[in-house]
Amino acid sequence: SHMIEADVIMRGRDPKEPIMAHPPDSDSDITLREWLEQVKVTNKGLKLDFKSLEAVPPSLTLLKEVLAEPSCPVWINADILSGPGGKATPLEPQAFLSAVSGLPGHIVLSLGWTTGWTAATENPGYDWNMVHVMERICRDLKHPVTFPVRAALLAQSFPQLSWLLQQSDRYTLTVWTGRSDAFTLQDLLHYKAEFDISRIYYDLPDPLRAKLCTTSQDDP
Repeated sequence: SHMIEADVIMRGRDPKEPIMAHPPDSDSDITLREWLEQVKVTNKGLKLDFKSLEAVPPSLTLLKEVLAEPSCPVWINADILSGPGGKATPLEPQAFLSAVSGLPGHIVLSLGWTTGWTAATENPGYDWNMVHVMERICRDLKHPVTFPVRAALLAQSFPQLSWLLQQSDRYTLTVWTGRSDAFTLQDLLHYKAEFDISRIYYDLPDPLRAKLCTTSQDDP
């Protein structure tokens, strides 16, 4: 993969500082500062996934300090709206966006919906209200925006996500999958056929990504 991803939260005890941990964990032996120092030398892209609002300002200060001359892509990710089947509480959109608004213009904002997926049931896709609200939030942003979308929900969301992508050439999709999600390659090929290669990123297991790259919609 070309990106190194990390979940960032505030440590639950003193010294309070941004750490690399996935809730419900509230402590970790790796601080964000240490992690940034380590990955800086790899020249890979960085994706910081924020699970709490309070971690955002101190993390961005560190980011500016440690990556004073960023030579690699930097993505800042957060779920800011409730999406299909989403049970987790999203971060408050305006609070998150005002925290990141001062970032340099090349940094990509990865703005998503909380989602859920349950096997052997009808899982609803991203509906019109979800994409309309997201578009209103992102309309006046200066940064490039990528929308992380769950692969298993794509087949039932094509009109909505197509519309969203068409609203600005700053917008892209990033397709990701949960560990036990079920979907077919065909679900993704519709998007691949419809949109330029530059508009969709695939954050998928390598074998699947390789297969996707070599398959077209017309293949049997």
